[in-house]
Amino acid sequence: MSSGVNETLIRDVVTEVLSRLGQAGKTGAAPTGATCAATPATSTPARSAVARGKFGVFQDAAEACEAAHAAYQQLSEKGVAGRLKVIEIVKALCETHAVEWGRIELEETKIGRLDHKIEKLKAQRGIPTIEFLHPYGLSGDHGITLEEYAPFGVIGAVTPSTHSIPTMACNIISMVAAGNAVVFNAHPSAYRCAVMAAKVFNQAIARELGIENLACILEPPTLESFAALGKHEQVKLLCVTGGPGVVKAAMASGKRAVCAGPGNPPVLVDGTSCLTNAAKCVIFGGAYDNNLLCIGEKEVFVLDSVADRFMAALEQNGACRLNAGQLERLTRAAFVFPPGQGAGCPHPVVNRDLVGRDPAVLAKEAGATIPPGTQLLFAETAADHLFVEEEQMMPFVPVVRVKSVEEGIALSKKAEHGYKHSAMIHSHDVGHMTAMAKALETTLFVKNGSCLAGLGSGGEGYANFSIATTTGEGICNARTFTRVRRCVMVDKLRIF
Repeated sequence: MSSGVNETLIRDVVTEVLSRLGQAGKTGAAPTGATCAATPATSTPARSAVARGKFGVFQDAAEACEAAHAAYQQLSEKGVAGRLKVIEIVKALCETHAVEWGRIELEETKIGRLDHKIEKLKAQRGIPTIEFLHPYGLSGDHGITLEEYAPFGVIGAVTPSTHSIPTMACNIISMVAAGNAVVFNAHPSAYRCAVMAAKVFNQAIARELGIENLACILEPPTLESFAALGKHEQVKLLCVTGGPGVVKAAMASGKRAVCAGPGNPPVLVDGTSCLTNAAKCVIFGGAYDNNLLCIGEKEVFVLDSVADRFMAALEQNGACRLNAGQLERLTRAAFVFPPGQGAGCPHPVVNRDLVGRDPAVLAKEAGATIPPGTQLLFAETAADHLFVEEEQMMPFVPVVRVKSVEEGIALSKKAEHGYKHSAMIHSHDVGHMTAMAKALETTLFVKNGSCLAGLGSGGEGYANFSIATTTGEGICNARTFTRVRRCVMVDKLRIF
């Protein structure tokens, strides 16, 4: 299917974005790191050369919401066929421009890995659509009843710095599959690439279906624009993928909210399964996009009896071990504290300059020399180490010895902080698997695989970049963004 893309427009948009990124690099205007999309930009970004409201880009939240509402009404007239057309356009554009867009996002955010940015864009092909919207029917002596999944209308969405374009794209796919329009408030550290993609999506949708502003975006994103978005009468639902601050704001908005909050996923290795496989899985998941995934392996608890063999397996499969001195240097570099507070501060903050950076960058901070191509750094730590307690989003994993499975589960639960997000276990003992699952109650629980198996990569299932742990919807899909409507025919239409 042709996506009806204007290649001249795409070249112009890309040229504009790259030009602005280059200027931001000279002035220091583009902040990096962090996942809280409600944080204001550190400087005032330049206004887009594109006219207000053109191809979905708005400076005013109220105007964006009204435009999205008009687009929602147009989409309703196009029916399911129209939704599927939009979805195909978005998926095709992500696949066609994966390399180009991945590079643009990496240049803006300075975090993660290009190969994985590209993979995440190509992965949009696997995002489910209307197959989750099958109606539910009842038939009895008093007639028939049909329950269907209907759209909300306009959704207000927040996207993170860690997966800006991929999250936007999969949100559009799921939300439009459900029949909605959307207005995005992107993370300030990753909004330029999101604006670029939104322009291209909207231009193609308008060209093919005549619907403008189906996926609007605010430029620039601020705390004020997010607040206005959340309060607007046309916005019936909020979808937030970000840190605890923006999640808290969304849940306090008075609107229904689908919130993908923070995580700090633990791994338990009990020694009953293959240690080499466990090591490979930890490296694959912990190193993916330099550990920016909220589901990624953040800390490992391993039985003392197999700990040395497990750490040897990590080294044999591409990870590099830091010694105690190097770990101490990296810890000092990786965590900063609020002004006026020292190392005893109860709320340490991850150094944004190290979030999502390559292992070589972390190794330099640690004073270590590592082989080229090293995927992941690790070190043995105590259970109360900062790298265990805090979600650090960098390709380093602390390894903690435990005396028993029971201790490992208890420490995993403590490190996970009750987020109920994600956890992994490497075990062939069904009892151990069951005990950990019941204790942590996480949305994703992966056994004998990497974290990515929870999203279908190496395991069964479908992917999405919005994982609603805080509000309980789980891995989002089209049904997440619907409301149930019931139609009842009394005493008629039953055919037997």
